[in-house]
Amino acid sequence: MARFIAIDNVCAWPNLTFMPDHSVIATIFNQPCHGAWEGDVECWVSSDGGRWELRGVPATHESGTNRMNVAAGLAHDDSLIVIASGWSSKAPQGEEQPAGFRDVLIPWVCRSTDGGRSWERTETVTMPDGMPPLIPFGDIVRSPDGTLGVSFYSWHDRQKNTAYFLRSRDDGRTWGEPVIIGADDYNETDLLCLDAGRWLAAVRTVKDQHLDLFVSEDGGQSWTCQGPLTLPLQHPAHLLQLADSRILLVYGTRTRGQYWVAARLSADEGRTWSAPILLVDLEDATDGGYPSSVQLQDGTIVTAYYANQIRAHRRYHMGVVRWHADD
Repeated sequence: MARFIAIDNVCAWPNLTFMPDHSVIATIFNQPCHGAWEGDVECWVSSDGGRWELRGVPATHESGTNRMNVAAGLAHDDSLIVIASGWSSKAPQGEEQPAGFRDVLIPWVCRSTDGGRSWERTETVTMPDGMPPLIPFGDIVRSPDGTLGVSFYSWHDRQKNTAYFLRSRDDGRTWGEPVIIGADDYNETDLLCLDAGRWLAAVRTVKDQHLDLFVSEDGGQSWTCQGPLTLPLQHPAHLLQLADSRILLVYGTRTRGQYWVAARLSADEGRTWSAPILLVDLEDATDGGYPSSVQLQDGTIVTAYYANQIRAHRRYHMGVVRWHADD
């Protein structure tokens, strides 16, 4: 197991995508704060999960706003898709955030056909009349039926969120057909498609901030809660199907004395799970987690996360750990 300071001076909230050329793209928020300032969504690239360099900027903020909430993944034509939202009423870097109410920005659908170097942008997430803009999260997921799926959540207030499944039938150019995964007590959600019918969703609860597992057996048309995946204050999730068909769940823990990145494995499509595995001890961090994983061609798993400080590095950063599931 090897651990790196991958990208310095960013809060990140990383989302990793394994690219057709076997490189890894990290889609991140590029400021060293928890969304308090203006900032952009950037894509960084690595050949091995160790060294990283800036590749492109899918979502450059407008004055007084930031772009920081993302979902990312590949279309069926291997275009890289980033859906980016954010917030109004943000100050320039280092200045105090303005007082008052902040609005959720309309999501941008950003598409790159050259591996994240250049981008085209549209506003093509369609919701029913009267529904407020939704916040994207997690992976954009390909289904064998030719559609794409992604999760969003509503922001009624801090205590009442609803998680949605949205679909694209034109390879990520437009999005709609919202279906509720979990109502009122659910927000940040990551999806995994096992086949055209069976989907998994690992969903963060609002009240005590644990993860629940939801399952769809009809391609995302309806969802059923299967119960908790973690204890309170252990969230949010990322799901990945490994080359040997096992499912990897990684998540952050924020329980007192246990600021960690942890993992669980399932060998039966999410029906049962291993005991938690400690991947990274974030030591004296007070802000961190949000892991995302990919598996390289040689079987190495690359898991990215963020932290505001560790003992060896006292700034915000995106960290990476390279490991194997049978270590």
